[in-house]
Amino acid sequence: MKSTNHITRLLAPAYCLLLWGFGLSSLTVKADNPFENLEVKARIGYSIGGTAPIGIPATIRSIDAFRLTPSVMAGADFALPLKQGWGLMAGLHIENKGMNAEVTTKGYRMEVVKGDSKIEGLFTGHVKQDVTEWMLTLPVEATYAIGEKLTLKAGPYFSLLLHRDFSGIASDGYLRQGDPTGPRINMGTKEGEWATYDFSDDMRRLQMGVNVGADWQLHPHLGLSADLNWGLTGIFRSDFKTVEQTLFPIYGTIGAFYRF
Repeated sequence: MKSTNHITRLLAPAYCLLLWGFGLSSLTVKADNPFENLEVKARIGYSIGGTAPIGIPATIRSIDAFRLTPSVMAGADFALPLKQGWGLMAGLHIENKGMNAEVTTKGYRMEVVKGDSKIEGLFTGHVKQDVTEWMLTLPVEATYAIGEKLTLKAGPYFSLLLHRDFSGIASDGYLRQGDPTGPRINMGTKEGEWATYDFSDDMRRLQMGVNVGADWQLHPHLGLSADLNWGLTGIFRSDFKTVEQTLFPIYGTIGAFYRF
């Protein structure tokens, strides 16, 4: 219940913008054809970001590597201009959010597979992490035009995951099984000596968050865009406790669009 209330509070500003936009629509859109001014924008984009907790926990001692992965987006938006610069926009995007990182941990709770055994405890050592999410995303945004070229936008988004992967390797360290005083299990640096983990089946199928961004119209048809997508639901189900911190997908997207 607390998490639901927290999400509701975070989404409140975006919903207020949308309600404001709907209110303005009654003042501007013609009654005989409410979609006369509807615009269609086809989009492509490239995203950079990661899946991370808010703040780095003490159990993660250092980030040793962070590699860009092919995170792309393509889709279409339908924009309805209203009055005094305000408008509404909704669309459907297919996108990928990926991350490849390596960190050094101390006392980080994990569940790993080593040989034929699945063990859980506190790991100290090197962790390699690969995250891939392919999804269909529905953004619903209020827009505000500043002049003829710049349009600001903000609102919630809802994503349905089509493919999900959260897996990696724990190596060059040891795991204390159960608690800090439990049996020590060493992890080497070679295949057969290290341990693996895979939490893909514990990831949510549905995600939601907020998007803020801007569209810049270069000429009557072509334009550029910049967006920040901030997930409000963690990528794992609420009953998944192996990873102690809530991990949020946070990505920035640079793109281009064609306005029909």
